[in-house]
Amino acid sequence: MTLEQDVVQLAEAAKAASARLAQTTEAERNGALLAMAAALRANAGAIVAANGQDMEAARAAGTKDSLLDRLMLDEGRVESMAAALEDLAALPDPLGRVLKRDTLYNGIELSRVTVPLGVVAVVYEARPNVTADAAGICLKSGNAALLRGGSLAARSNEAIADVLAAAAEGAGMPVGCIQAITTTDRAATDILMSLHGLVDVLIPRGGAGLIRHCVECAKVPVIETGTGNCHVYVHETAGGSMAADILENAKCRRYGVCNAAETLLVDEGCAARVLPEALRRMAAHGVTVHADEAATAIATKSAIEGLSLLPATEEDWETEYLAPELAVKVVSGPEEAIAHINRFGTMHSEAIVADASTEAGAQAIEDFLNRVDAAAVYANASTAFTDGGQFGLGAEIGISTQKTHVRGPFALEALTSYKYQLRGNGQVRA
Repeated sequence: MTLEQDVVQLAEAAKAASARLAQTTEAERNGALLAMAAALRANAGAIVAANGQDMEAARAAGTKDSLLDRLMLDEGRVESMAAALEDLAALPDPLGRVLKRDTLYNGIELSRVTVPLGVVAVVYEARPNVTADAAGICLKSGNAALLRGGSLAARSNEAIADVLAAAAEGAGMPVGCIQAITTTDRAATDILMSLHGLVDVLIPRGGAGLIRHCVECAKVPVIETGTGNCHVYVHETAGGSMAADILENAKCRRYGVCNAAETLLVDEGCAARVLPEALRRMAAHGVTVHADEAATAIATKSAIEGLSLLPATEEDWETEYLAPELAVKVVSGPEEAIAHINRFGTMHSEAIVADASTEAGAQAIEDFLNRVDAAAVYANASTAFTDGGQFGLGAEIGISTQKTHVRGPFALEALTSYKYQLRGNGQVRA
């Protein structure tokens, strides 16, 4: 069997399963999710062992630490995956909700009702937990999952997918409702993206190159999950301690996540007061700072011990480091900060730190919230909160930076569409 035949066969099985899955009840799907969670726990040792092989191969290949962090599984992370499936089971059913009900002029009763999308293909890179999250979200929303993980996590993904599929099918879900394309041949992704009529929507999760390739080459609809060139902007009214706390959390909580801050913008009116403490925090975490001339002058004068300082280039303003690196720029005020973010940001998550009790700070916050073009815009809070669980949506399948269908963390509701159901009593149209 050729690679194309293999991928098509998986997609055909998923398509057949999706029709049956759409007819399952909420109780049946929730029962399957709980069975999947139990199976992850029961097989945690085997999953961690498979991941260990992936980690060993990745280290031998010189994979950078931020990607190794995304790749690594231990029993704690497997437990988190299982708990997320249980959380999904506790959420309301996204299917069969009546979004609109009306009686038309002709007496026909119209209802708009939520339904699954069908076959959801997810293409992702080095995060094996996505296998469980995506499978669970798809099943809860009545969609068949066709999963294509990256080669770095090939053994981990296959182990997790096998456990979940067996548990779901054992709980009465249709055969083929959770499937993984496990070959390391990259051509499989292009074949998957071409399956118009079998795949209903494609969701890429990963770096800018993967997402761009899917958007440009797919022949099926794509929900674009974006890269996260996120900013923290410190207004001149901000307190230095709050600004440093928010930056430290947004940048250093986890480097290899898309909601991590990559650029710090500081008003020139408070830069000498705010930057030294912020940069000391970065030095303590071993973060390399790419600074413009004004920020470099303040850092040099402050003589911050252990600070790794490099001159910023134009490329730094548009870089998603996903690493202990941060770009720093001193700006003239909100106008320049907003313009910079709207030019270089990726419409993911952006934050302003300002004193809302002052007239200038309150106005800067309102301007920032209203004018910055991003899926999530924060005032006096860390960008690290951009997450489906943190937003009360449950496990997410990604963060969408596009403006159609869904934006921001998207989970169950975003994996549904709707159809119109019309009930008449013999009406015909003239």
